[in-house]
Amino acid sequence: MRTILIAECLHEVCSFNPVATTLSDFFVHSNQEMLQYHHNIGTEISGACRVFAQHADIHVVPTLSARGISSGGPLVARDWTRLAHDFAAALSVAGPVDGLYFCLHGALAAENELDPEGFLLAQARRILGEEIPIVASYDLHGILTDRMLEHVDASVVYHTYPHVDFFETGERAARLLLRIMNREVSPVTARVVIPALVRGDELKTQTGVFGEIVQQARDVEQGPNGLSAGLFIGNPFTDVPELGTSALVVTDGDEELASHKAVELAIHFWQDRAKMQASLTSIEESVRIAMQTSGTVILVDAADATSSGAPGDSNAILRQLTATGYSKRALIPIVDPGAVNAAFAAGVGKTITTQVGGAFDKRCLPLEITAYVSMLSDGRFRSESFRQEWFADRTAVLQVGGITLIAISRPVHLFDRSLFHAHGQDPRQFDAVVVKSPHCQSHMFEDWCARQVDAPGATSANLRSLPYHVCPRPMFPLDADVRFAPQPRLFRRKSS
Repeated sequence: MRTILIAECLHEVCSFNPVATTLSDFFVHSNQEMLQYHHNIGTEISGACRVFAQHADIHVVPTLSARGISSGGPLVARDWTRLAHDFAAALSVAGPVDGLYFCLHGALAAENELDPEGFLLAQARRILGEEIPIVASYDLHGILTDRMLEHVDASVVYHTYPHVDFFETGERAARLLLRIMNREVSPVTARVVIPALVRGDELKTQTGVFGEIVQQARDVEQGPNGLSAGLFIGNPFTDVPELGTSALVVTDGDEELASHKAVELAIHFWQDRAKMQASLTSIEESVRIAMQTSGTVILVDAADATSSGAPGDSNAILRQLTATGYSKRALIPIVDPGAVNAAFAAGVGKTITTQVGGAFDKRCLPLEITAYVSMLSDGRFRSESFRQEWFADRTAVLQVGGITLIAISRPVHLFDRSLFHAHGQDPRQFDAVVVKSPHCQSHMFEDWCARQVDAPGATSANLRSLPYHVCPRPMFPLDADVRFAPQPRLFRRKSS
């Protein structure tokens, strides 16, 4: 029997979110609990395990999984130190192994470590030794670093946005790890760094120009000597030293091919960079359109996207709706534990006067409302998209005239309708719905109507409005006249 370890650390942070992330913001599972958690849900780990299960001589040993409940601010120093220690301990007690699959995100950051994924991979390499094959998978919003590449044999990255290929990514990573373990391939990786940050509708891989570039990467991966290829567009809100975009190509021993194809991908991306910027509509104009439009209007508040790391407490659109006397039915999610506490203290069927919004991010001032408490819940429900458990903690449905607020105590992902459906609300029955995500699967909202709102927030697509301090400069679109000359850098393990 050959032993393969699996480990997982998935979290995306926004450096501009004032609310720090702690270990309480993770689902943490170890040993067999880890496999039980991933059973029958379409994650990378479940995809990898299906591949491994097809080989009778493979013994899978789960070690540790830490998955962010939602995105948030940087991880506090003490909890990062604890998390890194726990991963080291889990890998150290595994005994002799033949390979490691490490499922990572790529956009985690801590107060005392700006490249946690690189740290974890370097730590794994120290523990397991230089000869053990390691394959890592990533979200395409990860920030690829040299240290991450130095300690793995190969890397695999999502090919879809919105992300629907978690399971397939795990399968790709597992198959590649087995080929390396069998000495069928000898991976070499080329990385080209592109000084660009992008955010907009053209990043949707089914319909946007980014999808054309990703298809080019797929063709490389599936072509002669191709092992893996893709684009890391980074999370533009994770302000770290290697923030930017990276073209990645992994080939079977062919350095020239890897370099050439990575440069081709990078040039294609650079040429289309201006197209991959968000088209924004002011709050005032968005609300005016909502008031004049029949049918459901989706107001996309990407500036307060919890899946990108924002706190979810913006009341900017709510404030504009109430200020203009919006009289239709609107559905709005908001993170505000104080308002939830007031609702729980009063009880269902009672009317409360409280403040909502600006609980964490002071870009928004609290707004006073008088609301009818129509529902209270514990905030536990299953994701519409992936059937994973999500936990918003105590939740209150508040009726403010024609506006229905779903107030939650802690952020959860808001890129689908899960929170709404779990609390008896059908978005199709409303005239306006605030979606706190830049994108979602089209059948959920965007087949009807969608409009990105130029609201203030920690994850604003107006990137020039954000206070970057660490990311490399010059950087498009933050700076004028940014120059780009593609320079491939090669990475190859000595054992490969």
